[in-house]
Amino acid sequence: MKIGILQTGHAPEDLIQEAGDYDQMFCDLLAGHGFAFETFAVVDGQFPKDAQAAEGWIITGSRHGAYEDHAWIPPLEDLIRDIHARKQPLAGICFGHQIIAQALGGKVAKFDGGWAVGHVTYEQDGQPITLNAWHQDQVIERPAEARVLAGNAFCENGILAYGDHIWTLQPHPEFSNAFTGGLIEKRGRGVVPDALLDQARQDLDTSVDAPEIATFLADFMKKERT
Repeated sequence: MKIGILQTGHAPEDLIQEAGDYDQMFCDLLAGHGFAFETFAVVDGQFPKDAQAAEGWIITGSRHGAYEDHAWIPPLEDLIRDIHARKQPLAGICFGHQIIAQALGGKVAKFDGGWAVGHVTYEQDGQPITLNAWHQDQVIERPAEARVLAGNAFCENGILAYGDHIWTLQPHPEFSNAFTGGLIEKRGRGVVPDALLDQARQDLDTSVDAPEIATFLADFMKKERT
């Protein structure tokens, strides 16, 4: 199965050498599940010919806001709506989670409650999920067709689904503890409150549920749909 990665941002240059760029992180996360990948760096204006260029799609995270005025955002929203109309499997992570909601009629904004950094926990299907987060923006109004699968007191719309073919997630299963630690030091200082960064760094001593989410995501992409 071919997965198209719609890359909407780039990792910090001083972290790419060790962890790879955002597209590579998803290739690593889903390694061993039998996928072939092709990256389309939409953030740089590189788009697929159409939704049929891949069998399934993933939209990455980004430092940009879904509501910002960038030339690549409207055509990305058009592509999302086309993928949705064709009922192809589509997953969105962080910015991907947000841009899908915006494209389908929801609203994204900077959250008045501030940042989520480091480990966050949601419950999906009765099971707790702990992953690394890095966001201030949130989906503050859901599209009419969105279902909430999980959230918490800080982020109500943590995991959303649309039909049986779109699944979106606010935190980052592709972010390792090491990469998140790098973000804390390289990108967080002076932007995110120090107390929040210090607490997040302490939490990085414990593992996250990325392998479980990788299996879930792989099964989601592959499952038969009518």
